[in-house]
Formats: sequence, structure tokens, C-alpha cells
Amino acid sequence: MDGFETDQLLCKVAKGDNSAFEELYLKTSKGVYAFIYSYLKNAHDTEDALQTVYLKIKMNISSYRAGTNGRAWIFQIAKNQALTQIKQNSRVEDVEKSPSDGFAKTEITDAMQRVLTEEEQRIIVLHVLWGYKHREIATLLECPTGTVTSKYKRALEKMRDALKENV
Repeated sequence: MDGFETDQLLCKVAKGDNSAFEELYLKTSKGVYAFIYSYLKNAHDTEDALQTVYLKIKMNISSYRAGTNGRAWIFQIAKNQALTQIKQNSRVEDVEKSPSDGFAKTEITDAMQRVLTEEEQRIIVLHVLWGYKHREIATLLECPTGTVTSKYKRALEKMRDALKENV
């Protein structure tokens, strides 16, 4: 697929054309997958990153400038996601090696499932593990940024209380 065709599809996606988004995915995902895999060297992580890349394309399509290099724009998003995934993987490995404050990761997960609503769990996971900003989470969950921020703070307080009970 050439750059002109990619540009045309991205412009259609920007106008809300979901069939163009599907076509863009079908025509570019194999190349994007291979590109991400070159960073992550792991099929599972690459699949996760690939899905995030296309979610970010959809969420950030308004920042794409028509007539520019659409493939380069997509691959920049893919590169950034791959690097983010590498950082997250190293953070997870660090947590697994030395759980913070003496809590095992299963205790934290159990506490999350016990005391948080599904929405609060999503907000915590998206912010803490995936590194999304509150405004990005608000876009994903289709709610105001202030709501995400307050739910995040409330969820953290619930987690602190739940983990104190386990000490």
C-alpha cells in the first residue's frame, strides 16, 4: 500500500468512516506487527501493542495532517507504543521481583477485585500499568476528565484501606 492510499484512508477515518478504518487495519497491520515485533520479540506483547496502536490511531486521528506521510505517522505511533511496552514490561518485572511495601502482586490484584468497581479497576490499570493520562482514559471511557481523576483518587484510597487491613 502506497503513501497516497494510506493518506486517503486516514482522511476518511478522520471523517468517521469506520469501513476505511477497517480497510486501513487490514492493509497495514501485518507491516505494523512486524515492525513492533522487531522491538518486542514476543508475539503476545506484540499483539497487545498492535491493538493499542490502532486504538491510538483512532483516538488521535484529528492530529493527522492530510497530505503528509501517513505511513510514517502510523509507524511513529507504533514505535512509541513499542518503547512504552518495553518500559512497562521492565516495570512489571521489577514489581514481580520486589513487590512494593511488602505486598505480593496477588494481594494487590485480589484487593482490587474485592474493593473496586470494574470502572475503577480499568482506570487504575490504564493509568498505573499502561501509563495513560487521565484525559486519555476519559476519552476511552467516554466520560469527563474530572470524573476519571476523582474515581482514580477514590480507588487509590479504597486500595490503601484494603491493603492496610491485610497488614
